[in-house]
Amino acid sequence: MSVRVHFIGVGKMGLPMATHLHAAGHTVTVSDPDPARLALALERGLQASDELAGADVVMSSLPHDAALRSVGLAVAAALPRGAVYLDTSTVSQRVSAEVARACEAAGVDYLRTTVSGNNHMAEAAQLTVMASGPKAAHERLLPLLRCWGPNHFYLGSGEQARLMKLVVNLLIAQTSAMLAEGLTLGQKGGLAWEDMWAVLGASAVASPILKAKAVQLSKRDFSPTFTVVQMNKDLDLILAEAAACEAPVPQTAMTRQLMAAAQAQGDAGDDYAAIIKAVERSAGLVL
Repeated sequence: MSVRVHFIGVGKMGLPMATHLHAAGHTVTVSDPDPARLALALERGLQASDELAGADVVMSSLPHDAALRSVGLAVAAALPRGAVYLDTSTVSQRVSAEVARACEAAGVDYLRTTVSGNNHMAEAAQLTVMASGPKAAHERLLPLLRCWGPNHFYLGSGEQARLMKLVVNLLIAQTSAMLAEGLTLGQKGGLAWEDMWAVLGASAVASPILKAKAVQLSKRDFSPTFTVVQMNKDLDLILAEAAACEAPVPQTAMTRQLMAAAQAQGDAGDDYAAIIKAVERSAGLVL
C-alpha cells in the first residue's frame, strides 16, 4: 500500500532514505533549507514541498538538537491526530523527550528511528535501523523502514533508540582511537603502512568497520564519510548522556580530546579517522 511521506532534511543520509521510499512506490515530498540538496532530490524524482498537509507520515534527518527541537515542535503542531512523526537524527534523549511530549499532547505518534551506517550504506540500503516509541506505529511503518536495510530492532517505548545509537557511535569512535594508537606504534617501529592494513584485515580484529575503513585508509585517503566535526558532536552527546546516568567512560573522554586535536590541527572536514594523524603528529611522525 502506498504511503504519503514528507521527508525533512535530504542530506547525505536523508536523500538516499527518501529515494528508497520513492523507489518502493510511496509518494514522497521533501524539504530542505539548502537549495543544492533540493536540486539533488529533484534529480532523483522527488517532489519539493514545504507543506505537511496530506502526509500520512512526516520523517526527518536533522543535524543536531536545535534542529530537532525546531522541526519537531512545528511538526507536532501541524499534523492531525493519528499521524506519525518519525525522526532518524542522532540527538540527545533530553530534546527528543521534549518533542515526544509535544507529540503526545497533539495526538501524534512519535517514532525515534535511528540508523547505523554511513552514506554509502544508506545508498545501498544496508543500514541497521533501531526504533523506539509506540510499538503499534513501528509495526505499521516497518514495511517502509525495510526499504533502508535488512536489520531492524525495536528497543522500547521511549528514548531507547537514541541511546542505542550513541552506544554504537561510542564503539565506532573507540575503534578509530584504537587504530590511531596501533598504527602509530607500528610506524614508529618500522612497519609499512600498507602491510599493517593487509594484516589487520586478515586478523582477529578485522571487524566490518575496520575492513570498510581499510579500503580508503590503506591509501591514506581521509575523504569523509563522517567528519571529525560530526564525530565530536556525537562524542559530546555520548559524554553528556554518560554524565547524566553516572556511567564512567574515561576512554571515550580521551578520544574526545584526540578528536579535538585533529580538529584544531586542520582536519575538521576530514573523515573522523583523521584522529590517526593527530596521534602520528604527537609521536613526531612526518606525514
